[in-house]
Amino acid sequence: MTGTLSTGVPGAMAVRQHDDQTRLRRDAAAITALGVTGVQARVITRDGRSLTATSGVADLTSRRPVPRNGYFRIASVTKAFVATVILQLAGDGRLSLDDTVERWLPGVVSGNGNDGRALTIRHLLQHTSGIHDDYPDYTSAENFYRHRHDTYTPEQTVARAMRHRPDFQPGKKWNYSNTGYVLLGMIIQRVTGHPWHQEVRDRIVRPLGLKHTFWPGTSAKLPQPHAETYQRFKPGGPLVDVTEQVGSGTNGEAGLVSTTADLNRFFRALLGGRLLPPTQMAQMKQTVPVGKEFEPLMPGARDGLGIFSRPLSCGGRYWGHEGGDSGWISAVGVTADGRRSVTVSLSGVLVESADDVLRVAQAESKLIDDALCTPPNADRKSAA
Repeated sequence: MTGTLSTGVPGAMAVRQHDDQTRLRRDAAAITALGVTGVQARVITRDGRSLTATSGVADLTSRRPVPRNGYFRIASVTKAFVATVILQLAGDGRLSLDDTVERWLPGVVSGNGNDGRALTIRHLLQHTSGIHDDYPDYTSAENFYRHRHDTYTPEQTVARAMRHRPDFQPGKKWNYSNTGYVLLGMIIQRVTGHPWHQEVRDRIVRPLGLKHTFWPGTSAKLPQPHAETYQRFKPGGPLVDVTEQVGSGTNGEAGLVSTTADLNRFFRALLGGRLLPPTQMAQMKQTVPVGKEFEPLMPGARDGLGIFSRPLSCGGRYWGHEGGDSGWISAVGVTADGRRSVTVSLSGVLVESADDVLRVAQAESKLIDDALCTPPNADRKSAA
């Protein structure tokens, strides 16, 4: 386990920084103690200092240390980028959150009770659309090696979903829908004439100088440095290195590659008011409770438009998003004013039961809570 600590910080600030660093190292180690092979975490303090900690190993063969700013697939954290582009387009007057899906994608959402005329862009953003997800999944090591380079167009993904009846009528309940964000990516292209990832690049990545955030397309490889990630396809089965794969989603529901430093910068800019006008930022923060299935994993969580809020033990709430894909889990949390943030990436999440999943989720949540609640007197007010 390694960590970094800046030097030359005077007096009480040096003590505070040491305490923050110690806490971050401890919480990272607690995650690897649950069977996760590698963890990297980065906190940006209110005065802009960067604290990092790693735990575990980057790969099980060489046992090399986890890189402090390695690349990883951010999976569903991509949704926060897509939502920001949609809200920017709303702020520009190019679409309305109350537009129906049918207006922008005629005939795409139809059949088996699915009706794009009853769905709005807001429903898609907030996971209240009722659209049922139908994604292929790896069932064994052999299946993984056979299909890890498979890709699916947005149209193919939506067509799979349309084989099913909706989970509920639009706006009546909440249930996480990846397909809803595929549709948002399609809407971005229809409105702008450009793929969603190009708009993310031009509107967010380049203006913020996120030099390590990109859409890899159909490439199954990650740039160096990165940790390897592993998966067991059945309890007690062999470990399979699943690092080299396209990923289960690349169409706006997931797909971006990034680093802890870049994700901290993005979320600090977003919550700090640098990416959205006040009206759209207020809309993004209008929340609904998450469904019962997610509540144990995210206690007290409420879903906005592309970001979630969760309670802090020191009072108030924080904002962020999580993502997971084939052995990876990533999570970002930022105080409401955007001034203190934390990003954590887990590689080789070797869970074999629902209880294992819950324990890892709780340890990850504790790392984020501890990072945002220290120093308590400074951050308690900012998170309100």
